[in-house]
Amino acid sequence: MKDTLVRAQDNGRKRHVVVDTLGLLLAVMGTAADTGDRLAAHVLLRQVADAHHQLALVWADGGYTGSLIEYCLTVLGLVVGIVKRSDDMRGFVVLPKRWIVERLFAHLMRSRRLVRDFERRTSSAESMIYWSMTMLMTRRLVRPHPRRA
Repeated sequence: MKDTLVRAQDNGRKRHVVVDTLGLLLAVMGTAADTGDRLAAHVLLRQVADAHHQLALVWADGGYTGSLIEYCLTVLGLVVGIVKRSDDMRGFVVLPKRWIVERLFAHLMRSRRLVRDFERRTSSAESMIYWSMTMLMTRRLVRPHPRRA
């Protein structure tokens, strides 16, 4: 099972998310903008590893390098692959593994309450993200599927 860990920052907050390969949310953690990415990833990946025992590989943004890779391998038993942009790329290019998380953030921005950061507490911001993802997943479940011949 491959998952992706990425952050998005707006209005002094960071959203750290873990999604599966389909782009479905496994975990989210909101932090203040001055909190380091690696520190938040330690806590979030511990929670995800405890909840999802079959998790083996995590693709992460370039901001999650350093001691996090060794920590995940030795303590959590997770292999962390860092998705980096090559030096010869020009302009705006979405990296192959990262587009899954970018698509999640695009879906979240369809929720009016998440477009602007109205929440004062990170716990309520996390709850709004879970609520928005719940609405998206239920829409996918009830959508009529084309009949196969």
